[in-house]
Amino acid sequence: MTVSVPSFAKINLGLRIGPSRPDGFHELRTVYQTIALHDFIRVSVGRGTGIEIRCDDPRVPCDSSNTCYKILERAVEALKVRGRVVIEIEKRLPVQGGLGGASGNAVSAMLALERAAKKQLGAAERLRIAAEVGSDLPLFLIGGTVLGVGRGEEVYPVPDLPSTTCVIAMPEIAVSTPKAFRDWDQQCGAEPARESPAELRSAWTGEGARPHANSTDLAATGALTHSGPSDRMLKSSREISAWLAAAEGGRRSGVSARGGGRAESLLLDLVRTGIENDFEKVVFPQHPELREVKSVLERSGAQYASLSGSGSAVYGLFASRHKAAAAVKKLVRQGTRAVVTSTLTRRQYWKKLLGISS
Repeated sequence: MTVSVPSFAKINLGLRIGPSRPDGFHELRTVYQTIALHDFIRVSVGRGTGIEIRCDDPRVPCDSSNTCYKILERAVEALKVRGRVVIEIEKRLPVQGGLGGASGNAVSAMLALERAAKKQLGAAERLRIAAEVGSDLPLFLIGGTVLGVGRGEEVYPVPDLPSTTCVIAMPEIAVSTPKAFRDWDQQCGAEPARESPAELRSAWTGEGARPHANSTDLAATGALTHSGPSDRMLKSSREISAWLAAAEGGRRSGVSARGGGRAESLLLDLVRTGIENDFEKVVFPQHPELREVKSVLERSGAQYASLSGSGSAVYGLFASRHKAAAAVKKLVRQGTRAVVTSTLTRRQYWKKLLGISS
């Protein structure tokens, strides 16, 4: 039996890089957002043994270094699957583009394996396996608008940003995330973490917080006054938590959205927090063409534009598809591949992913 599922991409609505941790990773604060652009993953279980990966894109490894291989190696053992597992990857997303393509591929492969084998992992087991394989994977087990803390693997569903028109620009540039982190450390200084992961988690989510914790309660507990390893990280925590509290409570900043709907209001409230992607500080000087792509999006009327992850993809959020289409035309004329798409709410994500509601 062969099961085919889409593998969606993500963008980062702000990304703060914090101190390096004892395990070699950096503390991060980010809001992930799933979008409609996707690859396709096909998984089949047949006679034989082992795991085989097939992909026509030469940039995608087809050995045990592939993220899909790593996650299915664990999932096959957990599900006690017998037989040869074949994974076919149809790439549409850029490789090393900052859109989470490899991570989304892996999660979709695990979900497809469950359907192909007619077995199912528990939600906690899925998250455990995903976090073991990579930092970006767990967000694809939630979808929609997702808060990411720790090294990005600790994820919390937050009030969804309603579906918003989005332009994704995909320059033909590959940006290495490990190198971008090294450049950040060299430029900004590698400050060691002075708190345990549990203390940092408490500073963001409150003691004992669960994935569906009420963000208004978090602001009221005083947890956000807990001193963190970096003033920048603490400030970022406070700003986005205030936005989450307002979004969940139905409040707004009081600044007119010029007649825009709920999506525009929530987006503009988030933009007013001053969110930004720290990777721009080290990636843009090395690739000034990416800064120009962001400028084109802003001049074309994007309500917010940013590098996604460490890049090289750059996105812009727009109030209308008309403005988004005009921005794509400008970018294409300049030789940059770009498409109009939209963000996906949690319900839309799961309906498209597996044909079910979350």
